[in-house]
Amino acid sequence: MSNDNPYSQPQQPQPPFHQPPAKSGGMSTAAIVGIVLAVAFVVMLFCGGILVALLLPAVQSAREAARRMSCSNNMKQIGLALHNYHAAYNTLPPAYTVDANGRRLHSWRALILPFMEHQALYEQIDFSKPWDAPENLAVSQTVVYSYSCPSTTFDPTMTNYLAVVHPQGIMSGSTPTTFRQVTDGLANTVLVFEADSGNAVNWMSPDDSDLQAFLAAGSARDQGGHLGGSNVLMADGAVKFVSDSADQTVRTALVTKDGNEQVSSGL
Repeated sequence: MSNDNPYSQPQQPQPPFHQPPAKSGGMSTAAIVGIVLAVAFVVMLFCGGILVALLLPAVQSAREAARRMSCSNNMKQIGLALHNYHAAYNTLPPAYTVDANGRRLHSWRALILPFMEHQALYEQIDFSKPWDAPENLAVSQTVVYSYSCPSTTFDPTMTNYLAVVHPQGIMSGSTPTTFRQVTDGLANTVLVFEADSGNAVNWMSPDDSDLQAFLAAGSARDQGGHLGGSNVLMADGAVKFVSDSADQTVRTALVTKDGNEQVSSGL
């Protein structure tokens, strides 16, 4: 029987029911990849830090070994210059030059400049006036790199390559010495050594070292230097690395040129 009720509403067709897709309980692939990359980055940073910490001492040691070798080469060049000076004048240079009143004027380092390939610099020096006179100021402020140990950190116009000025040493003062006077043997006698930084002087200065400073070498390394010892230039031109703990008697024997001491061991 038909529904003739005029008040009834026609039924609207219902849209089909769609259930929303179920949410995944895990993370997306992109999120997982991002986390993996972040973890890998952190691990790389951590491992890199460990690697740097392990390699740093080795790198520093290698750099110091290179500086020590460069220093040794500087001293060998100085030794060659001193030998060439002796060949030219039949004597080594004095530790310093003096004027008529005995006042110190210039260092042996200034005298050997022509043999260090610094003839032009040598010709600029007024040897009749002190090293620190106004006429010599420009030269004294010139850096001679062969007089500067690369392990030191002070002004490069300073040097700690010093002679041991001693009455029985090769460098005894204003009087020059010949190799024939070195009866202890050139290989057993010091020409130049690396002093502690506190004893450094301007390379033109006529001041050097004494026996006491040589005996105390290595006691202060506040401005650099070589770990455990220092380079020493022997009269035969060889460079030896002398330990800071070397016997004091041996050190004294190295300074004297005619003391007949035995210095074959104890360095």
